Amino acid sequence: MKALKFLALLPLLAVTLLASCAQMNPSVTAQTGIARNEHNALASHYENEAKEAEAKLQKNKEALEEYEAHPYYYGRQGQDVRSHTSANIREYERTLKESRSNADLHRRMAMEQDHQINKAKINLDRDSKAVR
Repeated sequence: MKALKFLALLPLLAVTLLASCAQMNPSVTAQTGIARNEHNALASHYENEAKEAEAKLQKNKEALEEYEAHPYYYGRQGQDVRSHTSANIREYERTLKESRSNADLHRRMAMEQDHQINKAKINLDRDSKAVR
């Protein structure tokens, strides 16, 4: 009887183990398929994310203005609409700030990486001229 109970719980235990070992928050590079050293592509990704957040932010601000201008249209659910819209606005502002910050970071990293590559090419050219 105990063996039967154990066999019944074995699949549940396996699923729990697999779920706990799975990566819960994959990085942007895994989600978009962009390599870690492609900073220009990552910057573009974050800029697009910022544009999307900005559009959604504007839409929610307009909805909040509409609610505040005509709260009687919404009846009993009006306070829920207002608090939900305000929460969305805060979230999109946070996302917008983070996305712009990440885009700036990756733009600077791309410029630094290009500078290092150019510097390495110059050194390589000097070394090849010295050998001749």
